[in-house]
Amino acid sequence: MSHPLIGIAGRNDRSARPPHIDLFSISHEYVHAVALGGGAPVIIPPYLEETTLRAVFDRLDGLVLSGGGDVSPTEYGEQDGGLLWSVDEQRDRSELLLARWAVAEARPLLAICRGIQVLNVATGGKLIQDIPTQVPDALTHSTLAGRPLPDIVHTVKVTAKSRLASLVGSGALEVNSAHHQAVETAGEGLCITARAPDGVIEGLEAPDHPFCLGVQWHPEVMVDPVPKMRHLFEGLIEAARGE
Repeated sequence: MSHPLIGIAGRNDRSARPPHIDLFSISHEYVHAVALGGGAPVIIPPYLEETTLRAVFDRLDGLVLSGGGDVSPTEYGEQDGGLLWSVDEQRDRSELLLARWAVAEARPLLAICRGIQVLNVATGGKLIQDIPTQVPDALTHSTLAGRPLPDIVHTVKVTAKSRLASLVGSGALEVNSAHHQAVETAGEGLCITARAPDGVIEGLEAPDHPFCLGVQWHPEVMVDPVPKMRHLFEGLIEAARGE
């Protein structure tokens, strides 16, 4: 059985000691989840020139857009509302290119947390900049300090007959949560496939694409305690194989 090459979008990391040494990194869970699903994971540096980024993309069989900081609101025509976290405009530019190429060229794509927001902006959609201040009676969507990320935080309702439902089942699904932004209006060609009880959009997909799926939670940290979350990565890998 082949192991498709799956690119995972990395991030800039300045946590090294001594300080002020820039690293490119990704959490181990993304690599584990892709490998568990049968793929060969590689990390994509976020600060590549477009021609070099394109050369990397052309070699990939599939793509994972990973979690991280907020997308700059200038990318969807808005001003900074003053509550943004860890904006990285260079990363935005790279990932928006990757997302647009994957959508236009039918390359299998799984977009996670920040990734679903990148996918949405790449297709012309808009974001809620801060759920607590913009969504009336909102649930707590951000992970509390000290709480393990795999912990269940709330449920989402998965739309029947969607690709997402074919992987994890329709109806109520328990998920973790670590975000304060979300999709406001879906981008062109995308449909909503899951919502939280407060109405916040938690899933998107492109019905006319071989595999273009986004979720607002973090399935990569749930693949061991919640085996059905593996199906998201297995679905990506199967599509990357052309199955």
